[in-house]
Amino acid sequence: MLKTLIALFALTLALVAGPVSAHAADGPGTKAVRGANDTIAKLLKTKAKPGSDEEKKAAAKVTESVRGFLDIDELSKRALVDHWAKLSDAQKTEFLDLLRALIEDNYVKGLRANLEYQVAYKGEAAGAAKTIVVKTEITAKKRGRPIKIAVDYILVEASGKHRCFDIKTDGVGLVDNYRAQFNKIIAKDGFDGLIAKMKKKRAAK
Repeated sequence: MLKTLIALFALTLALVAGPVSAHAADGPGTKAVRGANDTIAKLLKTKAKPGSDEEKKAAAKVTESVRGFLDIDELSKRALVDHWAKLSDAQKTEFLDLLRALIEDNYVKGLRANLEYQVAYKGEAAGAAKTIVVKTEITAKKRGRPIKIAVDYILVEASGKHRCFDIKTDGVGLVDNYRAQFNKIIAKDGFDGLIAKMKKKRAAK
C-alpha cells in the first residue's frame, strides 16, 4: 500500500501537468499551478530513450521543477500530524529525505507514459487554515473512452510563494491517504518500522 500511495502521488503530479497558458484573471494559486504545469509539461514531453543520458537529464529537470512547487515538508507534517512533535530532528530529516526520494524516483515514469489529456481550470477559493484550493478537471481517455477527473490542488503561501502540499483526486486527498497508511504501519511496527519499509522500497527501485 505504501508503494501504491507514493507512485500515485508522483503519477498524479505528472497527470495534472497538462499544457496550459497564463490568464490575466488567474488568482495567485492558479498562477502558481499554471506556472509549474507549463514547465513540467514541456519536460514530460521529452522524447528520450529509457535509461539514456538524455532521459536522466530530463528527469533531473522535472525533479528540480517539482521540488520548487511541491512542499514535501508541509505534506509530511500533516501526514504525520499524530507523531511529528514526538520525533527527533534526525528522525524528521530522515523521513523527509526518504519520502522526497521515493516520490522523485517515480517522476521518470511520467517521461515514459505519453499520457494524452486536457486540463480545464475551474477557479480557486480560500480553504481551511489559510490555504488556497485550485480546482481543475482532467479530460483523458481510458480504453478509448473519454473520462473526466476532478483534481484539486491545496496550496499554502510561504515567503511570498505558493506551493502545493496536497492533491485531491475526485475528493480523495493524498495527505489523508498517507496519514492513514503511516499510522497503520507505526501502530504495528513503530516509526522505525515505517522507515525500514521506506528504505526497502527505495532499495528495490
